[in-house]
Amino acid sequence: MKKILILFVLFIAASALKAQNVQLHYDLGKDRKYLTTTVEMFKPDKWGSTFFFIDMDYCVHGATGVDLAYFEIARGLKFWKSPFELHVEYNGGLGKNEDRSSYTINDAWLFGGNYTWNTSDYSKIFTLQAMYKNIRDKNDMSFQITGVWTVQMLKNKVTFSGFADFWREDNNFFLNAAPGTETNFVFLAEPQLWFNFTKNFSMGSEVEVASNFALHKGLKACPTVAAKWNF
Repeated sequence: MKKILILFVLFIAASALKAQNVQLHYDLGKDRKYLTTTVEMFKPDKWGSTFFFIDMDYCVHGATGVDLAYFEIARGLKFWKSPFELHVEYNGGLGKNEDRSSYTINDAWLFGGNYTWNTSDYSKIFTLQAMYKNIRDKNDMSFQITGVWTVQMLKNKVTFSGFADFWREDNNFFLNAAPGTETNFVFLAEPQLWFNFTKNFSMGSEVEVASNFALHKGLKACPTVAAKWNF
């Protein structure tokens, strides 16, 4: 496990060198009050596009250092002139419990397609994804629907962006529910609102809106205050 963690951290460090933006969030949610960094990149090319992000949570249980690292990478493939792309994606991560024991986040592979709408000046972009999802040791035949958006406003002074995911995942353990409680679907959205002081520096907020996610049954909203640097 230690070797895996070292390799994962080295990969994160190498990926950060190619990032498009880095974000720092302070979580204002109840019983949270910790820092999260996000490294994010989107790069189109003549064969499609590549996207990845890496989230790291710090000092979640009062200790120093990284308590959770989560990673997603996606590749869109197209060899034609069309807003439709084939899509392949991998999700996974590592974390530490309050007693300092470690765990892995169930790896997931996703395959499907996405369709993108945009205005001529690209000030408004929306992508809809429909995917088959395989969650290791949990759901072999699942699905995920994802929407991703970016809206530039007030001559690019304000940016409204984010994503919303809905997927099938069977869960039967929650910290806020009776033992044996079962759910079959998860919803997660993270809308962000940024005020762009310059082309590089922004400040704003994100609200994580989730249902049956991260050991919490039912709906939960966790706002942050954040800063972002665009490279």
